[in-house]
Amino acid sequence: MTTVKTSLLRRWENADKRNLKRRLLALLFLLALAFAVRGLTMRFIRDNLSDPGWFQSGSYALFDRQAQNILDGTSSIFWIDDPAKTEAAVYPPGYPIWLALIYRISGQRSAVAIQRVQWLLDSLSVLLIVAIGVTAYGWPVGITAGILAALSPLLALSGATPMADAPTSWIVLTGVWMLLLAFKRQRLGWAIGGGLAVGASCWLRPNAQLLVFSWVAAILVVLNLGWRRRLLLSGAVLIGMAIFVAPLLIRNAIAFRAFMPTGLGTGTNLWEGIGETERAAEFGAFVNDKDVLEQERKEMGVPADAPFSLYFPDGVKRDRARARKALTIIARNPVWHAGVMGRRMAGMLKYAGEPPPYMGSAGINVTSKKTLPAYLEGGPLALAVNVLGMIQSVLRWMLLPLIVAGLFLAFRREATITGLLLATVLYYLVVSSFLHSELRYALPMHALLHIWAAVALASLPTLISFVGASLRGRPSPRG
Repeated sequence: MTTVKTSLLRRWENADKRNLKRRLLALLFLLALAFAVRGLTMRFIRDNLSDPGWFQSGSYALFDRQAQNILDGTSSIFWIDDPAKTEAAVYPPGYPIWLALIYRISGQRSAVAIQRVQWLLDSLSVLLIVAIGVTAYGWPVGITAGILAALSPLLALSGATPMADAPTSWIVLTGVWMLLLAFKRQRLGWAIGGGLAVGASCWLRPNAQLLVFSWVAAILVVLNLGWRRRLLLSGAVLIGMAIFVAPLLIRNAIAFRAFMPTGLGTGTNLWEGIGETERAAEFGAFVNDKDVLEQERKEMGVPADAPFSLYFPDGVKRDRARARKALTIIARNPVWHAGVMGRRMAGMLKYAGEPPPYMGSAGINVTSKKTLPAYLEGGPLALAVNVLGMIQSVLRWMLLPLIVAGLFLAFRREATITGLLLATVLYYLVVSSFLHSELRYALPMHALLHIWAAVALASLPTLISFVGASLRGRPSPRG
């Protein structure tokens, strides 16, 4: 009996070692893939930093100016001491601080320095998607999701572009992982950590500032736990969020003597969201900042040579006025706006073909011509890059059907976990469709959708075995 037990233990240990080795090799492979795709995409973006179609240099200039002022000692890292400086509150202070840190360490104050750091970190961030996939559905799904994310043109484009979108997504995805762990391990500490991560993301971009309320709704509705436990988890998430967000809200309330979210611009996006519809002329709305600015200059009688921007002077008051105009139109035309939201949702999920208007690019398929220097555009390396681009092209067209199939399978397999993930996806989908938005604003959603695509792909061997066994008239394997 002792000999049998020893033999079984050895077999289990050997099996565990083989599994560990396979998983490590898979992780190394997907990391190499992520570095390759993002490195090639980074080179393309670097060659097009002067093209506003690929790099929003105007938005970056705001971050850059604040970072330069921080380093030069002419501006506070956090505080706003002049209520007239509403432009300082358009974006939260986190990304300028991040820029200033990289500028200081690298000794180079440029977008290129930021790009060098962010594409490397974004390549590593595919491990977060692996971690979420493993926690939710197991190792096969996690590894497959990591490979899909490594290949994703949309995720690679944002990771290779020196803007706040990719870093924000890393932090939100960390929060999503912690939320899953809070449920799996029944630990309030993980729930607080999830809230902290969402709050921290609001220091870079305000997009996730209401996400925890979607999480709370999912916790209360989806989790099969006692009410006391659900309330404790909900409270922990909210406390974690409040710890990071409260300083921003307090700063803005003191600086501008008015309650405002972590960043200005909601009113602008609402109004420009009306401006991008087919009824824009009817409502007198415009889709770009320049036209909105000229509209307000005329309405306020501001001379052409007077200092005037979207958020100066009276930025808080004017942004609220834009929001009121847009919300009034939406309230009077709810059915029409629901149709607008539906079309925007479809656009947010359009990964192949012509990109939707106003939503930005879904990324590029890497090719030797786009991403390699001229002297390398022929030969084995160019062939490998072109093959990689072909795989990306196929993935674009397959992704949405795989997501739909994977979501169905995921609900059958792990309904509660799938419901928790869906809370984040639906939040970004609804918020992004309610007002003017771009694909890059919803990066956490796009990252999570790759996990359901991976569920479908990881289920293919079982499906093929089932079909084969059915055709042969034999009992199918249970998977």
